[in-house]
Amino acid sequence: MAVMVTARLLTRVDLDALPDDGLRHELIDGHFVMTPAPGSNHQTISGALYRRLWSALQGTGLKVLTAPFDVVLGSHVVEPDLVVAPEADFTSDDLPVPPLLVIEILSPSTAHLDRGRKRDIYAEAGIPYYWIVDPNAPAITIYELTDGTYAETAHASGDQTLTLERPVALRLTPTDLLRG
Repeated sequence: MAVMVTARLLTRVDLDALPDDGLRHELIDGHFVMTPAPGSNHQTISGALYRRLWSALQGTGLKVLTAPFDVVLGSHVVEPDLVVAPEADFTSDDLPVPPLLVIEILSPSTAHLDRGRKRDIYAEAGIPYYWIVDPNAPAITIYELTDGTYAETAHASGDQTLTLERPVALRLTPTDLLRG
């Protein structure tokens, strides 16, 4: 992960002016954050979660998308690994309002950001649900926003199964996600 620090705080206009270089670009606290492409386990889990969420969301009016896709949260532009929001909230370019659910799959270069500043940004934006997936454990931790702070409401690792009702009815087993 690289952070580009400049003499002035950068904006969405600056972000949109960047050339396509194959990196994921986010705008956090007025600075560009660039990350390399994720690894195989990360992508396997992302695909597995997408398929399960897509299936569970049919007929609900909610939509799931995977990165790269811009989510605009005030002055921040982030690219969560997966995002769930009402279909009507998405534009062709981005999600200009806070989503219902954000999922981050940890990578060695971004784990501290996902567990730290991005988690704070998501809470400040009022995103009700935040999931962190650790592909190395493998494990899933579910957080719900309560009084402006995320509280852990569920956790599963290895062959343990989570049965979720909110924000979508879903059963997840971390090792199954690694199998795709």
